[in-house]
Parts: sequence; C-alpha cells; structure tokens
Amino acid sequence: MADLEGKLARLRGILREMGGAVIALSGGTDSSLLLDLAAEVLDDRVLAVTARGPMFPAAEAERAGEVAGRAGVRHAVIDPRLLEDDGVRANPPDRCYHCKRALFGRLLEMARGEGLRWVAHGEQADDASAHRPGARAADELGVRAPLAEAGLTKQEVRELSRRRGLPTWDAPASACLATRIPYGQELTEERLARVEAAEDALREVGFRALRVRDHGGIARIEVPQSEIQRLTAEPLRLEVVARLRALGFTHVTVDLAGLRSGSMDEGRG
Repeated sequence: MADLEGKLARLRGILREMGGAVIALSGGTDSSLLLDLAAEVLDDRVLAVTARGPMFPAAEAERAGEVAGRAGVRHAVIDPRLLEDDGVRANPPDRCYHCKRALFGRLLEMARGEGLRWVAHGEQADDASAHRPGARAADELGVRAPLAEAGLTKQEVRELSRRRGLPTWDAPASACLATRIPYGQELTEERLARVEAAEDALREVGFRALRVRDHGGIARIEVPQSEIQRLTAEPLRLEVVARLRALGFTHVTVDLAGLRSGSMDEGRG
C-alpha cells in the first residue's frame, strides 16, 4: 500500500471533477468510504441513497443511515420494488445485471431531479475479478466507480476507512440476500425473509461473517473455517439447528469449505 496516499489524492481529484453525485450507499465498507470522501470534497452536492426491500437486510439500511448521518449528508431510503422486475424475480445467472439496471435507472432519475451530474457506486479495483454482471449495467448507464477509477483495492479501502475512523472499516463483506438462493429458483419475499432471519439468528449467537444459502429445504451455512468447529460443537450446534428448523428448513448443514464470496457461482466456468 505504498502508493495509498497517491491513490487517495487521485480519488479526491476524481470526485472534485465530478462536481456532484448521487451515491449508492449500501452501508458496506466500500460505499461508506466513498460517501465519506464525497461529503468531504463535494460538500452539499451529494445525496446518499439506500435501497430497501426484501432483497436487502434491514440492518444494512440502518447502518447506511448512521454512515450518512456521520458524514452530514442528505440520505434518502427508497424501495425500488425489484421483485416486480421479471429479470430479477426469475433469478437467472445475470440477475445482478437486471437488478442493478433497474436500481441505477432509479438513481439516475433522482440525480436529474437534484441537478447532479453523476451517480456513483462503491465498486473497487478487486471487484473486477469477480462475477459481477451488475458492473455491466453500471457501464451501460454511465454510473461511475470512483474507488476503482482511483485503483483502490479492498485492503486499501479498509485501511483508509480505519484511518478516517469509519465504523465500517472491518465490516464483513456483504451482498444482497438474492445471492443466497441458487440461480433459476424464483425469488420470493418469503424465501428472502427466511434467509435474513436465519442469518440474524447466527449473528445473535456470535457470528459476524456468514452466509446461509437456501437450497429449498436445506440451509447450507458458511462461516470462516476458523469458526466451523465452534459452530458444530455442543450445545451451539443444537441451538442453531433448532432455530433454523423453526424457520422452515428441514435440514441444516455446514459447508466445510468455509465462507467465501460468490459460492453460488462456483463451477460456472
């Protein structure tokens, strides 16, 4: 991270050149840093917008509100009703493209209404190596990714967030709840709510980084490899099984490969 200060200066220059923006604020590490710096550079020419709805954990919207309040920027929370989009609800492999195209389209309308030239989101340089159809939607619509433009990696985003005192600097990586359901299986409010409740249950017993993948009647739990032993030890194992069965899962399993981003994309070539 020897060139971190240079990248930070580059990011400030990019934001200054933009002149004003609507920032898509999820409440995660990346978008939180982007908003914090945008507020510093652009002052009142920033509007933070957070999406809520069945696909987004309620805790993220709460955290986004805290981040926006700390930065002193206006914050709008919207429900883009993404499940009404057939390309999202059907949950194809490029679901994220349809989702982001609908969401960014809404943000572009808001930007025009505010007299702001740009919409920006929190993609950073490491994201280019992941399966992210949503990035294609951003490119098509002209949505900016200032962190990536400045060459900032995830590790560097975390370091800058730590230096700036952001509470999200060490937040576990997150993604919308739709990523917990296999492609081709319809997204419903009930199924997404069950996933959210299952993950909340695991957080209540002390896990921070986790996923509960919903394979119909099977819950496939991912936690870091270092925490698998704790999860499967008594009496916690029995408590987790009871909680998830109460939510409607018939079988509760632990993925021995551990937590990793995008596990639903594995084996897709």
